[in-house]
Amino acid sequence: MRVLELNIHPVKSTRPVPVDRAEVALWGLVGDRRWMLVDGDGRSVTAREEHRLLTVRTVPVPDGVLIEGGPRLTEPAGDPVAVRHSRHELLGVPAGPEADDWFRRLLGRSDVRLVWCGDPAQRALNPDHSEPGDRTGFTDGYPVVLSTTGSLGQLNDWIGGEPLPMVRFRPNVVVDSAEPFAEDHWKRIRIGAVDFRVAKLVDRCVMTTVDPETLVTGKEPIRTLARHRRWDGKTWFGVHLIPDAVGSVHVGDRVEILA
Repeated sequence: MRVLELNIHPVKSTRPVPVDRAEVALWGLVGDRRWMLVDGDGRSVTAREEHRLLTVRTVPVPDGVLIEGGPRLTEPAGDPVAVRHSRHELLGVPAGPEADDWFRRLLGRSDVRLVWCGDPAQRALNPDHSEPGDRTGFTDGYPVVLSTTGSLGQLNDWIGGEPLPMVRFRPNVVVDSAEPFAEDHWKRIRIGAVDFRVAKLVDRCVMTTVDPETLVTGKEPIRTLARHRRWDGKTWFGVHLIPDAVGSVHVGDRVEILA
């Protein structure tokens, strides 16, 4: 098996950015989900509620991130403020009025602010699926998400009709694998020269039912996942990874199953 795609999401919930090479830190892929929108109460604002975020394109540049048609984001120097994401109390540094105004116009609401994750290792992971010292920042749960082409192919066969693209699941790593859902059973893998633990499967939400091109919400893939991949009250697709070391991964890297 080999890596077919690598993706980062500089601003959480915006379009993925395909890359040929990604630096791996213990908290995730460098540049992934370092920016996040929050509301007036400091709670995260994502594409689950604001589908238009899925249309925002970003371009990594040497000193930060450029929003296509919008401002350039550079690491802000202000004091951090309290924010809340996935039931966790975190800290984010406000990006400033230019970025805030741009997103407010996009979303048609006056209460959103953009914040920078100054410490991407500020949040401890669920101890049931991690080890002491494992950390992340603005990700939904764990540092890295991996999906396979074999699993997507099986899902699309179950659905029938027009196949769904992998972007619906927003993985960081896409592996070219023939066996559907083999990743359910992985415990440890090596991508190139970097080892990862497989923390758990990814439980999927209604955000996967939004077409990122049209922003139309449908029933798939949740309807079909609920028929074939539902247990413990959730639907599952892909796996969460925790890096065991720093390094770099590349499109074309070999993927080895260690356990």
